[in-house]
Amino acid sequence: MQIGMMGLGRMGANMVRRLMRDGHECVVYDINSASVAGMVKDGAIGAASLEEFVAKLAKPRCAWLMLPAAITGRIVDQVAALMEPGDIIIDGGNSYYHDAVDQAAKLATRGISFVDVGTSGGVWGLERGYCLMIGGPDEAVHILDPVFASLAPGADPGGNPPKDAGTAPYGYLHCGQSGAGHFVKMVHNGIEYGVMAAYAEGINILKSANAGKRDRTADAETSPLENPQYYQFDIDLPAVTEVWRHGSVIGSWLLDLTAGALKNDPSLTQFGGRVSDSGEGRWTLKAAIDTGVPAPVLSSALFDRFSSQGESAFADKLLSAMRYAFGGHIEKPKTGA
Repeated sequence: MQIGMMGLGRMGANMVRRLMRDGHECVVYDINSASVAGMVKDGAIGAASLEEFVAKLAKPRCAWLMLPAAITGRIVDQVAALMEPGDIIIDGGNSYYHDAVDQAAKLATRGISFVDVGTSGGVWGLERGYCLMIGGPDEAVHILDPVFASLAPGADPGGNPPKDAGTAPYGYLHCGQSGAGHFVKMVHNGIEYGVMAAYAEGINILKSANAGKRDRTADAETSPLENPQYYQFDIDLPAVTEVWRHGSVIGSWLLDLTAGALKNDPSLTQFGGRVSDSGEGRWTLKAAIDTGVPAPVLSSALFDRFSSQGESAFADKLLSAMRYAFGGHIEKPKTGA
């Protein structure tokens, strides 16, 4: 079928390539004309403006947007102004699910369907496929099924899911009404924060397993080890993460990527340790608070990202100031590796 794709960044462009590989006709538009030209060389139909983009879509028009959340709402309104009843707009970015609910209600009054698709797969999706979490009207989702099937990874190798298993075993799922797709993807990313933090903290403990070998003073504040003989291990972190990939209960694609990163750069010298948060973690916690659901692991992982961004620096200074004020404690220089 034909599909329009607006936003040809790392994910959008590869999604177009995957769709064209499976025989779909893709009309593409991006504010970067070079990106459009590159996709045209690969076989897509290019558009030089938003108006041309919509005009080149066959009815019922299906326009998929892969844009930053901050501008998605505005662009959806612009696209919708050029559309007619029966057309479909798909938001595949990491937008807030509240916006999807509101946008769908607004467009429904004009007969335009709004489908929100939480899309996971990153830069690897071209070859691996994309996990799709879909929200929207049944009829619109049904029309788009061939597109979802092409973008998704497909069934496990050698697998033959029963017909009553639905589409989930193939890597895509209609999660419910408009907003449900982004809601599920939001929680997916909140979980991702927690899993990443667990790997990072655990491997950091392994890194410190040789603490007993370090040259430390007798001062308890700079030498917390009571029994240094128990911390004499030189753990090969790349090797450990590699062995965990084979049969371990904590195996995952994130662990595969972690093992690869440590193999390429065991000291991680190219990274500064400032971990950004793109919004989904905050939104997940807000949903947890709104519904009264405890989420201590996810909240800790989010706050740790804030700390990595330097947001704890002033609080840390205050802690030192208070210790000095009540006990005359002077900051000790950092020791150890």
